[in-house]
Amino acid sequence: MNDFFQFEADFVDSLRCIPMQVRFKLDTCGIKLKLSHWNHFSQEERQDIVEMPCTTADEIQAYKQFLHQLVLEQTGTPADELPVESHPAWMDSINVPSVLEEKAQEFGVTVTPEQWADLTPLKRFALIKLSRPSHENLNFLPALQEFHLA
Repeated sequence: MNDFFQFEADFVDSLRCIPMQVRFKLDTCGIKLKLSHWNHFSQEERQDIVEMPCTTADEIQAYKQFLHQLVLEQTGTPADELPVESHPAWMDSINVPSVLEEKAQEFGVTVTPEQWADLTPLKRFALIKLSRPSHENLNFLPALQEFHLA
């Protein structure tokens, strides 16, 4: 998976921020990677994190071990682990999460179940992450537009 979104274009070349596809993998393997960790990594290490697969059970375990080792080597402290959701909302192609519906309505947008079902899990993940109250939300509308929802 090497899918960058247009709303990430301002930092993709430098990888100065953690792209959504990496955040997706982090939630898949249960690692909390902070921006301060990311900033310790070289450009090559960041690219490896982007390109490394994290889909099958073996890949997920290898990704997790790789990140644990890299964070420990680069920062001297282990990365925190997060619980992995057994049925994350972005894998549910039927139900549009209420937090997403509420955020979309702030922009006068309604995401229909059909539109939701047509999105890839990565796009659904991005919209959910960008719609959370704890997130900065600057890229929510650009994401809606990029995914042809607004």
